[in-house]
Amino acid sequence: MSIAPSAGIRLGRIETFLYRAEVSEAVKTSFGSIPRRSALLLRVEDVDGAHGWGEIWCNFPPFSADNKVNLMETVVAPPAFAGRYHDPAEAWQTLTAKTRRWSIQSGEHGPIAACLAGLDLALWDMTARRANIPLRRLLNPACDKDTVKAYASGLNPDTAVATVQRAREAGFRAFKVKVAFGLDQDLSVLTRLGAELRDGEKLMVDANQGWDMPEARIAVPRLASHHLGWIEEPIPADSPAEHWAELAMLSDAPLAGGENVAGFAGFAALIGAGSHKVVQPDMLKWGGVTGCFAVARRAVENGLVYCPHWLGSGLGLAAAAQLLAAVGGTGLLEHDVMENPLREVLAKPYRGVRDGIFTLPGGAGLGVEPDLEAGKRWLIDHREFKP
Repeated sequence: MSIAPSAGIRLGRIETFLYRAEVSEAVKTSFGSIPRRSALLLRVEDVDGAHGWGEIWCNFPPFSADNKVNLMETVVAPPAFAGRYHDPAEAWQTLTAKTRRWSIQSGEHGPIAACLAGLDLALWDMTARRANIPLRRLLNPACDKDTVKAYASGLNPDTAVATVQRAREAGFRAFKVKVAFGLDQDLSVLTRLGAELRDGEKLMVDANQGWDMPEARIAVPRLASHHLGWIEEPIPADSPAEHWAELAMLSDAPLAGGENVAGFAGFAALIGAGSHKVVQPDMLKWGGVTGCFAVARRAVENGLVYCPHWLGSGLGLAAAAQLLAAVGGTGLLEHDVMENPLREVLAKPYRGVRDGIFTLPGGAGLGVEPDLEAGKRWLIDHREFKP
């Protein structure tokens, strides 16, 4: 994809903003809890003063963002300043190659990939701002979508009924609850939620890799009988393809996953196998816009549903919405509805959801800016890097 102005990209400054907010209700998953909400934003500026915003995945472990700030400063920023790039895709590919040996040596494959993903997003935002068009139309000039369908995510099992009611009042018509806390409890939650659903509403579940294969053989068919939109990550993401194939055959509900897959080869295998009917790459974990746009298009071309994974600030939410609109298809935008003071303040204007629809901002790039002044109360680390 060759779309940047002929002058290309040469960076003059990178800033990191680390925010952390305490919450009254932790997000509960089968692998552990997220007791506080963190967001790690990037602001890039080229030598001409144009700027863009990105976000780095950092919600688990709870203090993983601290390490990624240091990786940005010592591993990613120096080579990023050293190059001139034709477009964001060339920058991501070049920096992925330059940091390869460091990733191997350090064992920090995931954290470095997440830093590169956040930088890639910021470069795409900057490029779209320079072109004065929304990111979705830079990625796909034929894109005529200004809205995407959304669903409420992150529902804890013990408060799910109340959260569904709150999310419904906020405009949602589809909901995803956490499972893999014990089959009896999971089924009880689904029974209660099913009794509360209204006509046209959808329910999905997320096991967060919570079962081993013997457990999944029992749990997946039982849960699928509740007419679910999908069952997400029933087993570890790196489980053998034959295990995914078996569960897909056993389940009346589609299987979903992809947030814990990285690399083109991994996604090509996932898409090619066809056991995942819903493909969910997380652009903030791996690939940024460059990698995940390619993965998403391939998924849709193969008749699968693309639903971007997201769990972070409103900036990342806006990015996921832009990508979903550009790719098209029938996918839903994941919108975390659990308590998070960083969601709206870091993405202004924030439009919310109405009748199950998320309206994208109309401005250039991501169309949003963090309110730095309002966010100061949660800012715990701000750094600036220059060549």
